[in-house]
Amino acid sequence: MKKTLLATAIIGALGASAAAQAATVYDQDGTKLDIYGRIAMGIAGGGEEFNSAGQRINDDVEFVDVYSRLGLRMSQEVTSDLTAFGRLEWRFDGDERTGPSGNGNTGFKEVRQSYLGLQSKQYGTFQAGNFDAFYNQFVSLPFDVYIDRGLEFAGHPKQSRGDSIGYYTPDLSGFTVALQAKHYSERGNVEPTEDSEVAAQGAVRYAQGPVTIGLGFVDDIEEGGGNGEMLYGLIGSYDFTDQFSARLGYETRDDNANYVPSATGENGYDKVGLGGTFTTGPWAFTADYYRVDRDNIGDSNAWAAGGYYKVSSNFDVFVELADGDAPTVDRDVTLGDLTDDVYWLTGARYHF
Repeated sequence: MKKTLLATAIIGALGASAAAQAATVYDQDGTKLDIYGRIAMGIAGGGEEFNSAGQRINDDVEFVDVYSRLGLRMSQEVTSDLTAFGRLEWRFDGDERTGPSGNGNTGFKEVRQSYLGLQSKQYGTFQAGNFDAFYNQFVSLPFDVYIDRGLEFAGHPKQSRGDSIGYYTPDLSGFTVALQAKHYSERGNVEPTEDSEVAAQGAVRYAQGPVTIGLGFVDDIEEGGGNGEMLYGLIGSYDFTDQFSARLGYETRDDNANYVPSATGENGYDKVGLGGTFTTGPWAFTADYYRVDRDNIGDSNAWAAGGYYKVSSNFDVFVELADGDAPTVDRDVTLGDLTDDVYWLTGARYHF
């Protein structure tokens, strides 16, 4: 592969206004490079009126970046069965100028994904680096449908995103088994220090026809933001038609009497979620409800809803609403109570 040819291809893909999503910029002799990303921005408002200390905070309307990103997917065929691959993805601010004369950032503000691995059609896939949690990919994914807020089950950063290794099997008559471990190192710290920790997680997913079911666990150690207890989840979805799918899930984590909760206040809990997605033509609509029962503090209701319109294959607009601590609807609840802490976001995205 000539470096000049590759560089020209990348520049051409970046400047092409009608580029399809994940444009292939090089594909020759079993070596392939795709470039992809999106520029997304919107307007957000509402949300919580008070912080964890009970102080009133500003929840005025703001022009925001909505997770803009740029990424590369790389692969090379080693044999007819084995492929080496890599992925690199950055986040950047799409709504404002960045750099020394802007807000102090340097353009790209985060390495979101950076991992490499080997994939065998017969033996499965091994990868290492910085990638989304396998629990999210194989268990909670049916509920991970919102651009911003709305997912109450464990998401993609859960005991993942860096210093991780993982393996998942090929499709075995609809079943896939996945295992992952993240290492938290104390190397370089002044002794005496704590021992290094490893957080493990695993999942079994069944996907066949209209049915998808995932069962998984996470060793939710405190180093990664957990409470030191095991987290378990059973989540599934069913496609009733080509246009409508429903999802149902349960997630639980034991209480730890020695754990001091973070600002979110969650220690042990049980969460039940119910939701669905409906599509018609260029439109898609989502709605989800969660009941959260916490062991030592108040229980809560949470809900989210979204509407999305595909203007073209590359351009879409959206609106999302979410309330992570909604009041229970009864005769004493007013419309103002129901709308007080509702977070909203509307905007547009261009994918390439």
